[in-house]
Amino acid sequence: MNSQRVLARLFPVVLFLFAGCAEPVAHVSASPAPATVAAAPPAANAGDLQRLVNEAHAKFQGVTDGAPADYIPELAKVPADLFGVAIVTAQGDVYTAGDVDYSFSIQSVSKPFTAALVMQQQGSDAIAQKIGVEPTGLKFNSIMATQIIPQVSVNPLVNSGAIASVSMVQAKNAKARFNTILDFFDRLSASKLKVLDDIYKSEAATNQRNRAHAYILAASERIYSDPMEATDVYTKQCSIGVTAKQLGIMGATLANNGINPLTHERLIDAKYVPKVLAIMMMAGFYNESGMWAYTAGLPAKTGVGGGIVAVVPGKMAIVGFSPRLNDAGNSIRATKAIEYIVDQLGVNLFGSGR
Repeated sequence: MNSQRVLARLFPVVLFLFAGCAEPVAHVSASPAPATVAAAPPAANAGDLQRLVNEAHAKFQGVTDGAPADYIPELAKVPADLFGVAIVTAQGDVYTAGDVDYSFSIQSVSKPFTAALVMQQQGSDAIAQKIGVEPTGLKFNSIMATQIIPQVSVNPLVNSGAIASVSMVQAKNAKARFNTILDFFDRLSASKLKVLDDIYKSEAATNQRNRAHAYILAASERIYSDPMEATDVYTKQCSIGVTAKQLGIMGATLANNGINPLTHERLIDAKYVPKVLAIMMMAGFYNESGMWAYTAGLPAKTGVGGGIVAVVPGKMAIVGFSPRLNDAGNSIRATKAIEYIVDQLGVNLFGSGR
């Protein structure tokens, strides 16, 4: 009986305190106050996009920091002052400035597209389970990463994981495997692409580190075809020539939820596109991926050939090409150009910060 009296006396106090902490239902608004709502960036028209491409090209054309990659001898011969910028929208509109028709080697920009091909053939779980999706925080060709990260292959956007991706492409032999990849890239770019033979021969003669990756994968049962076969197909894949304009169409296919905006062919199932974009966000800028997310906030992929493709989901792909690289292997002028366009359009996925 005494405990009941205590509870009876405390109940009004508890009710009062609860009422003081809770917002009365009558005061709840169906939408936030206008002052707290971030304004969506205005839709850009064709004139805006062409102007921004021109501005980005003019603004950073004079940057002479960095140098072409020289660990592949033929890459060191690519003219350092080439510079192109392109936007391709999810509707297929193309805006360009500079050297957008020069065919450069796609290199690591190929990696997310091969991962998408594997997803098409085997589902997204195959990538997560047989390769992995975690970033390394180390260089793209790091042997150490394969030794300290349990997955060994790590993720499809570093060399070990990319070689594993190639080994997973379903085909009866090495020639068929490469042709399957090349055909997929042709359809992504709405073009007929080809291997740059000088780049391929130079890279094949100096790819001892990638061969080591393949054997490490084999020792851990994380490669799914003959290790040297996978390495050679991977080397050919990296040597495919692509222009900034063609790369823009490939990126716009991702922006358009897997449908090529020029040919209207569905090439990637819609359910796989977020998976591809996720690995691009986490590991697409080599070991500068965190800083790229911090500054630009878009899924992107770079390559030591000088190309970068960034994807604004549902809207566009933004591409930069310049052979001058920083120490991480990322094109300096292309990075700056894309960051400028992203900032001007306010398309950072995390907010414009303005």
